[in-house]
Amino acid sequence: MPITGGTIVAIANQKGGVGKTTTAINLATALTQAGNRVLLVDLDPQGNASTGLGLGHADRSAGTYALITEAVPASAMTHATFVPNLFVIPAEPDLAGAEVELVGQTNREYRLRRALRDAEALVDGYDFILIDCPPSLGLLTINGLVAADSVLVPLQCEFFALEGLSQLMRTVEAVKTRLNPALEIEGIVLTMHDKRNNLSELVAQDARSFFGDKVYETMIPRNVRVSEAPSHGKPVILYDLRSPASQAYIKLAMELLSRQRRRVGGRV
Repeated sequence: MPITGGTIVAIANQKGGVGKTTTAINLATALTQAGNRVLLVDLDPQGNASTGLGLGHADRSAGTYALITEAVPASAMTHATFVPNLFVIPAEPDLAGAEVELVGQTNREYRLRRALRDAEALVDGYDFILIDCPPSLGLLTINGLVAADSVLVPLQCEFFALEGLSQLMRTVEAVKTRLNPALEIEGIVLTMHDKRNNLSELVAQDARSFFGDKVYETMIPRNVRVSEAPSHGKPVILYDLRSPASQAYIKLAMELLSRQRRRVGGRV
């Protein structure tokens, strides 16, 4: 059951190919299965989250580009998806040029925050708003972090992953210090884990020894069903519920909800 209203989580990692968008789509889907109403904001110019939830390019005449550059109301660009209780604000092609346009704008880091948070009815209408950030540390990702309550970091179980993670953590800390004092680390999710691979195990051990309980217990396994699902236009949870990856994303959603409950309980 939903346990909090309007929680905004940015899903970010400046390294591409770590399962960021796959995590965004499947975590959002899993959260709806637990009774939550979820909005996914596609802030990645590649638009893969939009495609993965069934929105073709013809359905993206207005989306996150208009949201942050033209102050179009978020409610006007929100689309229902084929997943009950899951909605998306898509990424339209013009989003690729947004960072250049934002450079000379005032309050450029706060555009997405204002678009989401100034519309109280929008925020209150969802239990979770997930932001799929681009694989970079530019102005779009900064906008995602400034808008969010917390950041969830997918971490691929490969050699260079931890090195890139330290750069992201420095960016998160800078955003927290200068732009969004309320920003927290929601957690680190180990993706593409292969228990047969010694390197995967070493990366997981190193991440847990360095970041402690910030690393989720749930690990997303490397699984061919994850790669197949987008070609069928579905989250892997709907494509093959019994696959190890699907079960892992369901467990990840349950773990996130459990952490949210503990956090809320600790503030009471």
